[in-house]
Amino acid sequence: MGCVIDGCPAGLEVSANEIEAELARRRPSSAFGSRDETDTPEILSGIFEGKTLGSPIAIIVRNKNQNSGDYDKLKDIYRPGHADFTWQAKYGRRDHRGGGRSSGRETLSRVAAGAVAKKFLSLHGIAISARSLTSPDIEKIRSEGDSAGGIISCCVKGMPAGLGEPVFDKLDARLAEAVISIGACKGIEFGAGFSAADMKGSENNDQPGGNGNGEFASNNSGGILGGISTGQDILFKAAFKPTPSISKKQKAYDKNGNIVEIEIHGRHDTCIVPRAVVVVEAMTALVLADFLLLSRVSKV
Repeated sequence: MGCVIDGCPAGLEVSANEIEAELARRRPSSAFGSRDETDTPEILSGIFEGKTLGSPIAIIVRNKNQNSGDYDKLKDIYRPGHADFTWQAKYGRRDHRGGGRSSGRETLSRVAAGAVAKKFLSLHGIAISARSLTSPDIEKIRSEGDSAGGIISCCVKGMPAGLGEPVFDKLDARLAEAVISIGACKGIEFGAGFSAADMKGSENNDQPGGNGNGEFASNNSGGILGGISTGQDILFKAAFKPTPSISKKQKAYDKNGNIVEIEIHGRHDTCIVPRAVVVVEAMTALVLADFLLLSRVSKV
């Protein structure tokens, strides 16, 4: 797996160790279970003597703990909750060995690129912090052969006002696109989110508060109005579905349209939410880095 990062300014100090530290946050803990990869990044281009060159940055991580044979019994079956059928419908063929590009394994590329974006944002005082809001009984769920989903909240501090575009590239729209593009993410809300539908305008509007000086008593907007950052913290929550690969018996279709009963064994997460925290941060960082660079040409 790997990635190519384009558009990063020259002179940014980035090391393989910094990228590896972010990738380590994506690795599974023994409590949640999955394949165990060391995920050691190799920088192939774009960084020389510890600093970016301004040219594309290529990073590769070599898989060392793959076991494709785990999937041979499922090669003619469309696993429930997976992209097996949709991939087959679109391309007419698919790699059955774990899902290919639709596998959660691809998120390591996002995290590697996000590490560079985070370093760039830190120079401008912008910090991103995400965390899991839910805490299911993992041992109980695992013993049942099942899995769990959850919600991740994200907060961006140090945001300047004025980032984003007013119509088709609204900041919240681009962030939503980036976060929803994470395979298991099924929903996102900013600020008050869906609860705003039950508010009155007088309740939802963020009113000045505190000691003045641009402070507000609330942040129902999630730090974005009209697609442009307000200068308040950006706040959003993202919902993640349960891991579809479970050892509990399920019914599925095979390639001939027959209904079969399956149990999926192998190295699968009981809950991917703790590992997805750093992926959410990475996608947020990539979007904000783009907008920060674009802001340099917004006015004289």
